[in-house]
Amino acid sequence: MGRVLVVDDEAGVRESLRMLLKDDCEVVTAANVAAALRALEEAPPDLVLLDLIMPGGSGLGLLEALSGHDSAPPVVVLTATKTVTTAVEAMKLGAADYVTKPFEVDALRIKVRQLLEHRALQEEVMRLRREVSGHSRLGRMIGRSTGMREVFHTIERVASSRASVLISGESGTGKELVARALHDLSPRKDAPFVVVNCAAIPETLLESELFGHERGAFTDARERRIGRFEAASGGTLFLDEIAEMAPALQAKLLRALQERSVERLGSSQPIDVDVRFVAATNRDLDRDVAQGRFRADLYYRVAVVPIPLPPLRERREDVRLLVGEFLTRAAAQAGREPLQLDTEALAALERYAWPGNVRELENVIERAVTLSEGSQLGLSDLPASILQAEQLEALREGVRAGRFGFDEAVARFEKDLLQEALERHGWNQTRAATQLSLTRRQLKLKMDRHGLASPTS
Repeated sequence: MGRVLVVDDEAGVRESLRMLLKDDCEVVTAANVAAALRALEEAPPDLVLLDLIMPGGSGLGLLEALSGHDSAPPVVVLTATKTVTTAVEAMKLGAADYVTKPFEVDALRIKVRQLLEHRALQEEVMRLRREVSGHSRLGRMIGRSTGMREVFHTIERVASSRASVLISGESGTGKELVARALHDLSPRKDAPFVVVNCAAIPETLLESELFGHERGAFTDARERRIGRFEAASGGTLFLDEIAEMAPALQAKLLRALQERSVERLGSSQPIDVDVRFVAATNRDLDRDVAQGRFRADLYYRVAVVPIPLPPLRERREDVRLLVGEFLTRAAAQAGREPLQLDTEALAALERYAWPGNVRELENVIERAVTLSEGSQLGLSDLPASILQAEQLEALREGVRAGRFGFDEAVARFEKDLLQEALERHGWNQTRAATQLSLTRRQLKLKMDRHGLASPTS
């Protein structure tokens, strides 16, 4: 079901069109150009029905503004003016069609349905073109997986609007990259992009950081300071880890978003701010709302457009692309020629669960490039956590393939754990036993059972 914006100063016309189209699409109405611009920013429609003659702003002016956007919805002009000149002018400005009042009900309904179907077809064609062309990059984000293509599509669709966006995902999935892409693809791209990490700023300072303060507002306030809302005016404000915000500050944030104004600490003078608001969290905000840890009204205000980011373990087909990008970047930073990863090492990276997600993969590649000497990286260049995961996978595969049984798999796993702990501590049995939560005597018995002995003994 498409979304249609009806812009007309006559309440009767707006209601008639809403009733006429409500079974075919979602209908949003606006009584003037200013209200239409707000509706367009909040949630882009798929079609606009636009009156040309309205008090407080010309429909032609709105049509001209829309024509400057690549993803602008089609516009059907509605007017009682039957002059050819007005019709030609509207069509030149990009109107898809022109209907005079009073309009014929069935004809208009058919026209709206056709335009919505055409719009849906255009979007599907664009989506398929992206897939066929291997569309794998948006800003600094990389991925061909279904999950990432959906993320890219949502970003492209809502970037030009003013709708608040909530990005959710595990740590390391790239939430700030999504926020940056939303800003860079928006009409605000040349204005500030301001980041606030709510988890990194003490609760007592966060309010001042967001809203600013006047001189003397508190003990250490020796001079006036503008907050991040004011600093971001005209651009984008990105609040990372918004779930860490205290309840009292959540209420003040909600008020600022609703009123589009802030008050500095120590002042009662409201200051208008024009910001695109983007938030992120690695927590389940639905659960936090249900448990009373996050305000429901603030949640609905910030999550107008939700963008969930998949963890890397759910998009393993993107690992190869990411590895290539990180290898090139790390080699360039180290002043080295481009490096390659051998087949075994790449397979290990693709099988690994990546609890730290893309950030962990980038750190692994950077470490390998920094410590390696050859032109090709292998399994030995990867950290112990990945090698241990490979060993565990090899044990699983051996049991599945029937090469050995359960007891032998457990014995091999135990031997690998013992040897890794001993090597890590230079074969100091006391420290290795402590790491493994064993007594020194238990460790020695297990070493004897597996034939493990210090290389220097």
